[in-house]
Amino acid sequence: MDPALIQLALASSAFVGTHFLLSHPLRAPLVKVLGEKGFLPVYAVVALATMYWMSKAFGAAPAAGLGGSGQAGWVIASALTLLAMVLLVGSLWRNPALPANPGAAPKVPAAAHGVFAVTRHPMMWGFALWAISHIVLWWSWRTVIVALAILVLALVGSALQDGKKRALHGAVWAGWEAKTSYWPRLGGFAKISWPEWLAGIALWLAASWAHGPLGGVLAGIWLWV
Repeated sequence: MDPALIQLALASSAFVGTHFLLSHPLRAPLVKVLGEKGFLPVYAVVALATMYWMSKAFGAAPAAGLGGSGQAGWVIASALTLLAMVLLVGSLWRNPALPANPGAAPKVPAAAHGVFAVTRHPMMWGFALWAISHIVLWWSWRTVIVALAILVLALVGSALQDGKKRALHGAVWAGWEAKTSYWPRLGGFAKISWPEWLAGIALWLAASWAHGPLGGVLAGIWLWV
């Protein structure tokens, strides 16, 4: 295997692994020693350092090497990315998994609305769909490695988050789990409000356009217009 790809795999594993360690088994003991205000800078530094390593390793790895999935792959990837952007945008509005105070009980809605009718982890599934879209393209090993790392981070992280929230908030979070789903419900997309769709489409158009000048590859509808 190409040494540059091995380096990228190590960097990606470090990024994902340290995130899990600092978010779960190491968080409590470190907070006990450093306090919440002392822990957060440590978390941020580790995350930024491993992300920088992954970014540099990605740039050094071969940019091609797989055959690609052709026009069909681009259509599927574009559609998945659009859904990812809608989920991502919607996740920023009244998300009980993102309270202002991490220790406070989440404000759980009476019913699942918008993107939460799809999944209770819309942000993480947004990242997951983004990752799947890039694997579908089958463009290069470096893209597949990074996409797999993000996919694991999103899906395993969501499951671990459920366990943590359940332990912290008991029946409150269990009640939210009963109203929602970890896995996306396709029928839930019909319950997403038009402002969420419009915001997601706008972000998708902007991000796919930026893919050209920043990534060197046209993406989304810009491939065909």
